[in-house]
Amino acid sequence: MTNKTKALLYNLICFAAIFILVRFILDLYTGLTGLWLPITAFIVGTILAPKFQAVKTHEGEKVYMKWIFIKGIKQL
Repeated sequence: MTNKTKALLYNLICFAAIFILVRFILDLYTGLTGLWLPITAFIVGTILAPKFQAVKTHEGEKVYMKWIFIKGIKQL
């Protein structure tokens, strides 16, 4: 599996986990109904999910992560 594929899967898994968690929390504790519930969960999930990216360096291709809860960029 290439690093680009790993970065894509990490992005998908992290976003999906946060989206599902936020959607259930919003469903339990707010009065949102209909299309507002998944739209709000999508926006919150997009903001809170970490961002992964595969970058080519002189040492080879590496995966980096940026997240609002971690200062700077972390190499995986």
